[in-house]
Amino acid sequence: MANLEALKSTAEFRHIAANRRHIFLCCDQTKPECCQKEAGLASWAFLKKRLDELGLVDAGGVYRTKANCLRVCHDGPIAVVYPEGTWYHSCTPDVLERIIQEHLIGGNPVQEYVFAVKSLT
Repeated sequence: MANLEALKSTAEFRHIAANRRHIFLCCDQTKPECCQKEAGLASWAFLKKRLDELGLVDAGGVYRTKANCLRVCHDGPIAVVYPEGTWYHSCTPDVLERIIQEHLIGGNPVQEYVFAVKSLT
């Protein structure tokens, strides 16, 4: 049975209910296909560090998750930002900086790297 109090405590500590956006980054794959494993891990390290530097984690409103595979095995690292459901390709640290500044902070997807968006219908 779930330890509901521990879950609630962790959710409160991580400010989960206050998150405005959630970014998933495909990296550290078991069988890397979209990019070299080292490139994905470098992007993940950058994303973690930069979100922390900008105060965006926890109470800052942005949640991040490392995904083993997002099942889009081309032109990675691949990222997806929710709730918009905006999918990005080629997420190097330089591209992630733009996604952080323009999308996560500014609310405007970086169209140059978008390859899919959740349909509202």
